[in-house]
Amino acid sequence: MTSWLIKGEGLLATLLLAIIVLLVFAAGVMRWFGYPLVWSVDLAQLLFVWVSFLGADMALRKRAHIGIDYLVKRLPPTTRAVVDLVLGAVVLVFLLTMVVMGYQLTMLNLERQFGDSGISYAFVTGAVPIGCLLLAVTLAGQMVRTARGLRTRPEPVFAAPSAIHAEEVVP
Repeated sequence: MTSWLIKGEGLLATLLLAIIVLLVFAAGVMRWFGYPLVWSVDLAQLLFVWVSFLGADMALRKRAHIGIDYLVKRLPPTTRAVVDLVLGAVVLVFLLTMVVMGYQLTMLNLERQFGDSGISYAFVTGAVPIGCLLLAVTLAGQMVRTARGLRTRPEPVFAAPSAIHAEEVVP
């Protein structure tokens, strides 16, 4: 992804998170005054779904997702990179399946109303195919980078290259 798309994704996630905070704060204040904003909680939940997918993509790009690598980090670098490529292919197939199934779910929910807000539920379920597509593009890019350096300088798909040689503290 180009740097302006990456910056735009981060800016959008930050903006949506700020809107969520403002909505929840305004809902609390207005409820205290006796004028509850019933739609604000629905909108905050909708935006949270989108922020979650954007954050997942940003974390994948930084290779910041939590993983259990107790066994694979003991493999030689090339073998570990191959194992990561195989696992990446499995995850990629899952993400692309979620894109297709999420799109179908979104089309089914066009007429459904989200809570008391009057917003189409498709805005909520639309986060699934779009978020999974973003994740798939990011993962595919990392897999291509790993495959290109497989012979010269193998690095894992899911872990940051600097984390390969980190010492482990075992109780």
